[in-house]
Amino acid sequence: MGEARGQRAFQNARLRKQHKSDPAGQFARALALHQAGRIAEARAAYQDILKFHPSHFDALHFFAVAEYQQDRSAEADRIFRKAIGINPRCAPLHSNHSLALHALGQFDEAVASCDKAIALAPDHAESWCNRANALRSLDRCEEALVAADRALSIRPSYPQAFDVRGSALFRLRRYDEAVASYDRAVALDPNYRDAYHNRGGALTELLQFDAALKSFDRAIELDGRATDAIIGRANVLLKTGRSEQAIAECERALALTPNCPNALTVLGQCHVKQADPVRAVACFDRALAIKPDFGCALSSRIFMLDFIPQADFTKHHAARKDWWHHVGAKIAATCRPSHTNGLDPARRLVLGYVSSDFRSHSAAFMFGPVLRNHNASRFELVCYHCAPLEDRVTGEFQQVADKWRDASRWSDARIAQQVQADQVDILVDLSGHTEGHRLGVFARKPAPVQVTAWGHHTGTGLPTIDYLFADPVWVPHDVRHLFAERIYDLPCVLAATPAPEGSRPVDPPMLSRSYVTFGVFNRIIKISDEAIEIWARILGAAVSSRLKIKHKALDDEAVRANLAEKFAKHGIAADRIDFHGTTSRDQHLAALNDVDICLDPFPHNGGVSTWESLQMGVPVVAKLGNSVASRMSGSILASIGLGDWAGRDSDDYVDIALRFAAMPEYLRQLRHELPDRIAASPAGNQRLFARMVEQAYRTMWQTYCERAT
Repeated sequence: MGEARGQRAFQNARLRKQHKSDPAGQFARALALHQAGRIAEARAAYQDILKFHPSHFDALHFFAVAEYQQDRSAEADRIFRKAIGINPRCAPLHSNHSLALHALGQFDEAVASCDKAIALAPDHAESWCNRANALRSLDRCEEALVAADRALSIRPSYPQAFDVRGSALFRLRRYDEAVASYDRAVALDPNYRDAYHNRGGALTELLQFDAALKSFDRAIELDGRATDAIIGRANVLLKTGRSEQAIAECERALALTPNCPNALTVLGQCHVKQADPVRAVACFDRALAIKPDFGCALSSRIFMLDFIPQADFTKHHAARKDWWHHVGAKIAATCRPSHTNGLDPARRLVLGYVSSDFRSHSAAFMFGPVLRNHNASRFELVCYHCAPLEDRVTGEFQQVADKWRDASRWSDARIAQQVQADQVDILVDLSGHTEGHRLGVFARKPAPVQVTAWGHHTGTGLPTIDYLFADPVWVPHDVRHLFAERIYDLPCVLAATPAPEGSRPVDPPMLSRSYVTFGVFNRIIKISDEAIEIWARILGAAVSSRLKIKHKALDDEAVRANLAEKFAKHGIAADRIDFHGTTSRDQHLAALNDVDICLDPFPHNGGVSTWESLQMGVPVVAKLGNSVASRMSGSILASIGLGDWAGRDSDDYVDIALRFAAMPEYLRQLRHELPDRIAASPAGNQRLFARMVEQAYRTMWQTYCERAT
């Protein structure tokens, strides 16, 4: 034992003598280890040098680099600062320090560090590349492109600069150019994992899903622990309808990185596709506990709360305030908009509509009647189309618009600039917090008056949006103080898109049968467990009744089996339920002829589906809830004089369904009256509804002019 201690003492003494006598040689050996990728060993070697030479500049510099490379950025920052105190005129030192600052989220400081490096060595390509990356993180992407191009002018074969350039282009939504830049990066370095991952993301945005998967797969091949590439792969699988495979990829990513907010958010979106809002919100909550300012998770959570029975007005608006605090307010703080619009309250107004849904989408059914019926002599329409998808309906909106802006590849900042260039007086959000929203535009306040309506018309939480269209049923007066927007009442907030030409109601099928047929023609995710329990009560009381459920998701046998199992738990046999999947819209509407009464889902009601049922003469039983989404059908029913079809609670809902199911002659009469009743109502008469919306815009503009003068 004593002999061993003596040996160690001898070796330590020899090591001390070696470090004291030959620090340059020791540093050369440490640097060789570092360059060979043996970072942990190099780090230990730098520490040994610094024990005896604490001010050894090169050892401090590269020890800090090793700390950064081993994800100890706070310690790296401390050591970099110590090295700068010894030699503040080393350009690579300042450039490398910017990497640690960037990793710590100190992006402004990272830019300043690069600027110091560039001042010392204007042709130091790494400094320009690192500056570009920090500027990209600050969303100063045009400046980032300039810096990346400067790096490439110094070193044309610089894969990292092409990668950073691609990422700036990606942020600017210039996806084709981003892919080209990533291609240059991987051509120069075929083993550049990050560039393959980033390339996969840009290809996903271009809807080139097969190519995106190959790019993600190459990144994973290069690094089996590439969590970001695995998540990218999951996202592609989700977008192409392979949710089970996407879930498996998310779980694979979480096994590698348990606290990954991106993986948790994509997993939540998988649960959305599988009509499981409770699990979805739980995933978003976990993501936000890790990264409270993660905008995608914040908006996804806001949207999914519509499907959670326990979420009331207070909870909904707390979630919206979170989005504003963590995302919107930071954007608004960087903008100081000035509006030069002429303050004439009576002139022709320029209306700007912003949406990703100018296509065959349920939201287009909501706002389509307003746009198609605008008075062109009094209003100019500018449409900002924010999605790469186009179809026949897109062409119809292009014909309606005075100016059509394809903004699908534009950043929020560029859209805001164009809104000001177009001299838009009133800018209208048609998305709320749904996928593809551009609330970042509205946070910048590019138009004097801003309104949210019709797409996800539940309130945004943005103080920069002045008005929300609603009605007294949609948003009761006692909760309006919760909204960031001022409420502007219409007779009914949601207008009816007309049924196809020639479609008229037929007699209720119960007149020729011995039973009543209830119908649910809504998205499967709206069918909550609470709704199934109440519908089972109705079916149990009306012993010979049947239920017809129709939605495209029912093409999937697993979805049908899951719903049948839920009803079976409440004693309703599978042979009393008819499941129907995808059809054309005409066939969808015709299928309502086989239904006597529709049962509205809750807490998220029908909207377009409620109007479709009513236009086909099928009345709808609804329940008034404690959120905007749970009062939509009640609002529609009230607008056509059928307020008695909306119950206050579950017992009311059951009583209404059973009472009217026992009144076949009344249902026959009502069925044939409904189309004319709808046409006579303000929300059913599209031209009249559009005039009311235009009067609202005119009032908003007059109010603005009075305050601005």
